[in-house]
Amino acid sequence: MTFQAVLFDLDGTLLDTAGDMGAAANHVIASLGLPALSEAVLQCTTSDGSYALLRAGIHAELIEQHGLEQLRQQMLGFYGANLCHHTRPYDGVPALLEWLNVSGIPWGIVTNKPAALTLPLLAELPLFARCGVTVSADTLAQKKPHPAPLLFAAEQLAVSPQHCVYIGDHKRDIEAGRAAGMTTVAAKWGYISAGEEPGQWQADHQIDSVFSLFAWLKDTIEANR
Repeated sequence: MTFQAVLFDLDGTLLDTAGDMGAAANHVIASLGLPALSEAVLQCTTSDGSYALLRAGIHAELIEQHGLEQLRQQMLGFYGANLCHHTRPYDGVPALLEWLNVSGIPWGIVTNKPAALTLPLLAELPLFARCGVTVSADTLAQKKPHPAPLLFAAEQLAVSPQHCVYIGDHKRDIEAGRAAGMTTVAAKWGYISAGEEPGQWQADHQIDSVFSLFAWLKDTIEANR
């Protein structure tokens, strides 16, 4: 397969955002007098988003009392004001993105993070300056696992879906990529939820590190040029 574009999930794939997402969740959790979520819980829950983080630390009775959506808005308000204190690209990501830039291979991001959080976060990190397309949770009416965001990203990059590869650390990423007709890669270095087995997601490839992903992409793309 000839890859003409590379698409990535964001949280748990390109960026380790668990520190800042966790701080926001723990801010709300602490306000209720409850113990903070551990690093281990954050690492296996962050990819499931704000609702999952809050449910991991707040028991059902308190959620019902305060309202899950109200708690989520408190969390997102804190997170929006503290987007990039602890967030970092995974090791190997800057080199991979620079190689794509130098090689003239378009790349983009398809995330279930709302645009109001995604775009300011990316703006704080210069390595994303040449991102060709960013599709957030609310860019379209649908979000992953629906294939529409991936198909839209491919269209914006003027590349057919079958010539795109999509990399993500969640089952919904693989489901969306497969439904869009793209080659899929399970990012095993990311936030794999407890009880999840990437081998069962039916990804075309499973890769353990960004460095291994870089090597595989480089070999695959250069072999077909």
